[in-house]
Amino acid sequence: MEGTRWLDERQMAAWQGFLEATSRVSRHVEQQLKEDAGLSHPQYEVLVRLAGAPGGELRMTDLAEGLFSSKSNLTYQVGQLEKHGLVRRRSCPTDVRGILAVLTEEGRDTLRAAAPGHVAAVRAALIDVLEPDETDTIARALGRVGARLRPPARNTEEAEAAETETAEAEAQGAGSSESGGMSTSSS
Repeated sequence: MEGTRWLDERQMAAWQGFLEATSRVSRHVEQQLKEDAGLSHPQYEVLVRLAGAPGGELRMTDLAEGLFSSKSNLTYQVGQLEKHGLVRRRSCPTDVRGILAVLTEEGRDTLRAAAPGHVAAVRAALIDVLEPDETDTIARALGRVGARLRPPARNTEEAEAAETETAEAEAQGAGSSESGGMSTSSS
């Protein structure tokens, strides 16, 4: 292919190293959370975002924008957390079309119990492997990559319409999905 900018050896090594590291770190963190807390990594991140929000609640659209998963995956993960009493959903008092995800006390307790093991896994798999200057370099470089690939913000009306469609679709499918095997026991 004429005009293709092929990767040179150094660039290919960076790409392949990135692929291997992200895959292995993700699997390591996912396995630790499943074994120790009965949570998937996306479920843990939902709990973290809600715990950091005022009143422990966020609109589903705002939560989706802050996480690294699709809107349908977020709906599924929140549904699983809701089944286990860690999160509940309620209507937004300022907008009849809006839906809030709300962290429950059980969810807060689960997060508190899961956090030390999660931090230890992140340190073991990534942070403690790097020198301080490497940590800074990776943070800057991956921050630029994330910013470049981040989708443009949608306007509020489009976001609210999508949230309503998601909620309606979920309501129609309620009861037809099976449990994701989540355990709320913290070991």
